Amino acid sequence: MSEAPATILDPHAPELPVPATTPSRILRWFELILVLLVAFTRSIQNAVYLLHHSPTPNVAIGSDRWILGLFHEIIALLLLGYVLSRRSGVLAGLQRLGLRWSFRDIGIGFLLWGVSRFVYIIVAGVVHLLLLALGHPPVTPTSAKEIFGHPGFAAIPFFLLTPLFEELIVRAYLMTEVLELTGSSTLAILLSVLLQASYHLYYGWAGAFYISFIFLCFALFYARTRRALPVVVAHGFQDIFGLIRLW
Repeated sequence: MSEAPATILDPHAPELPVPATTPSRILRWFELILVLLVAFTRSIQNAVYLLHHSPTPNVAIGSDRWILGLFHEIIALLLLGYVLSRRSGVLAGLQRLGLRWSFRDIGIGFLLWGVSRFVYIIVAGVVHLLLLALGHPPVTPTSAKEIFGHPGFAAIPFFLLTPLFEELIVRAYLMTEVLELTGSSTLAILLSVLLQASYHLYYGWAGAFYISFIFLCFALFYARTRRALPVVVAHGFQDIFGLIRLW
């Protein structure tokens, strides 16, 4: 009969160390794609549909749609939390993504929002003048009012959570994973901006193009600093002022 393991024969024997679970590259790509599919497939489908079917203007989205959207974002964030917890824990994972509380980062986020809005206005103005110079009629993006109508109070929690939902997943998580898996910050920035622009196609091609420069500012900032809170705050200012304009 073979001998029993030493840990069974000797209760005082030291326990063998449990090796840390380091996900393989294939598993990390799978987890990244899974999180992105859960988070944004529905939004991309809706955006593409509205791109090809003009939205009915000034029709308010019902409260149930805002609530369902809120639950969808919560589910996607919970999935991200699960993925992070499998590696080093949720809090450590969020810190790895650059999400740390700082009053200074709130101020930086406000400045980032201002810079991104300035870039947006400049790009839109340059494109407008260029089209006029080439003899083309100006392209008017679909307005937010045509998409969202006059949102009720049920939209407030959705608008408050969306900056965290988007920037944590499409910016911090996506860019961090791509940076670590490929070593290319250019690819990380490109994928982040293109994905974020894709589910804003309901503004039309021109609107998605213009707003992508706001996302580009956010992506460049994150690639340089690896700090997530300022981009969340900047996106938050963007959405809050957008909601106020809709009211």
